[in-house]
Amino acid sequence: MRFTRKNKSVIPGFGLSFGITMAILGFIVIIPLCSLVVYSSKMSFAGFIETVTKPRMLASYRVSFTTAFYASFVNLVMGTVLAWVLVRYDFPFKRFMDGIIELPFALPTAVAGIALTHLTVSDGWVGRLFAHFGIKIAYTRLGITTALIFIGIPFVVRSVQPVLEKIDKEYEQAAQMLGASGAQTFFKVILPEIVPSLVAGFTMAFARCLGEYGSVVFIAGNTPYETEITPLLIMSKLQEYDYASATSIALVMLVAAFLILLVNAVIQSRSSKIISGIG
Repeated sequence: MRFTRKNKSVIPGFGLSFGITMAILGFIVIIPLCSLVVYSSKMSFAGFIETVTKPRMLASYRVSFTTAFYASFVNLVMGTVLAWVLVRYDFPFKRFMDGIIELPFALPTAVAGIALTHLTVSDGWVGRLFAHFGIKIAYTRLGITTALIFIGIPFVVRSVQPVLEKIDKEYEQAAQMLGASGAQTFFKVILPEIVPSLVAGFTMAFARCLGEYGSVVFIAGNTPYETEITPLLIMSKLQEYDYASATSIALVMLVAAFLILLVNAVIQSRSSKIISGIG
């Protein structure tokens, strides 16, 4: 009778570490998400539909989704430019500027909201400048978009920056030697390489902006049907101890965020197959 030696795992203790990881993931992510479904199930389906489709709720969805989309699109452009500058140019205080990108991650969102509100009110430094042109920022949808731009821009920069660092400059030089202009080199050589990271940065920024509360609640003005965001209504329901309605609204936002990240995952998978020559 022959005995075969079982191959050892490359990672020692993989089974134990995998079990611990899944347990932590379950306690931190899965159980809280399941609790939303449990609390929402206390309400009948008709009551659920009535709660999440009230005119005030629909107006808040419109405000949250449109401002998040506009902010994410601006972040897509600005973040790409910032990543390009940080990767391709050397200038004084470059490391400091690179570190400043992380500020929205480190700064409490409430502090960011208060600071942005003071800057953009009619007598603030920025608000006073735009007031000369008849543009009001604070307590409008433009103010909400401004706060979301501040919150979401690191996602795009940190998604695009590593990809740009890996692109060999010789490809650009070869394209220019073949007669390609700067614009042609960018759109034909560089852009195809960074498209997956652009999609990833945009979708992550959009999902983050969609659920943002702390930085927006101060600058929004919270006018029903005009500048009232969905997370504010969730907090209002919680303060009223209406947990079923709060979790029902939160479930809608959760599904929306999940679909956004699912689209990102699908696009990333297809892009990887195309790059590797499989698809």
